[in-house]
Amino acid sequence: MKHRDNKTILVTGGAGYIGSTLVRMLLQKGYRVVCVDKLKFGGASLVDIWGDPNFVLHNIDITDSKALDDVFKQYDIYAVVHLAAIVGDPACKLEPELATRTNLEASIHLLENAIRFQVRNFVFASTCSNYGKMKDPNGFVDESSPLRPISLYAELKVEFETILLKQKTINSFCPTVLRFATVYGISPRMRFDLTVNEFTKELALGRELSVFGEQFRRPYCHVRDISQAIMRVVSFPDNRVSYEIFNVGDTSQNYTKKMVVNEIMKEIPDGQVKYVPRDEDPRDYCVCFEKIKNVLGYDITRTVPQGIREILTSLRMGIIENPDSQIYYNTPAVGAI
Repeated sequence: MKHRDNKTILVTGGAGYIGSTLVRMLLQKGYRVVCVDKLKFGGASLVDIWGDPNFVLHNIDITDSKALDDVFKQYDIYAVVHLAAIVGDPACKLEPELATRTNLEASIHLLENAIRFQVRNFVFASTCSNYGKMKDPNGFVDESSPLRPISLYAELKVEFETILLKQKTINSFCPTVLRFATVYGISPRMRFDLTVNEFTKELALGRELSVFGEQFRRPYCHVRDISQAIMRVVSFPDNRVSYEIFNVGDTSQNYTKKMVVNEIMKEIPDGQVKYVPRDEDPRDYCVCFEKIKNVLGYDITRTVPQGIREILTSLRMGIIENPDSQIYYNTPAVGAI
């Protein structure tokens, strides 16, 4: 059965940290959402939208080419939002072969299907980690800056970006690369292996927080604002987003690890922190986000301090009962980084 009239959007990884937030926003805007997810971390993040007539889940792994082909045959897909991946440096390092199959090979097959079935928009979730360590420690990187991936995770993202943006000979195809800042905040599929979330959790639970390399910088963006950026790309005219790369975040939200800790300490003044000196971290960069602001009129709605407070509130109220549970981690929990 076809659903072109309702602008069907395929979201890979729709049960994940970003995906479970995004699919709700899409449904609220009247889109039909086809979610593809192998539910590695369970499906509880989708329970409350299970009965929505515009939502359907296919419990498949995107490395299963035949199953993915069948999804494209079943629906008249208007746009693909590709979030599914082995996410993060530690997870990719732990299972490099799986990371390559998932993040590159399966992504290429997904792209081939999108072209074959004349999908209009293809939004790819990439990462600011692609920039690696900046040459100028006092400057900012932007979309035109050289890429210096220093992990398998970033290398695979850069490789697929290159493949995606080479499709310019194809008419009526609109691919967009979104390089996300480091994400934080409450999500239906919560994660506590992300810097802001993990630091806040550790101090909220009364533990001593170990911070390695307090001076290293990174931009941060709330999971809802990441999802809002995807929504904007899907709804914008093709000539504004076609074959474009956008950093997703806000320039004011570049923080060192120590700056993040300082914000948490405003809420937990008796928190115990141990700073462990590190002279080298290849993931040290400040990012400029003016392009997405100027081209798409994008603005964030939440800041790091606000995100810290919402995580603290959820923990203190017992909304998240066991934040140490492995379900909140993409790799075996090993403590703060």
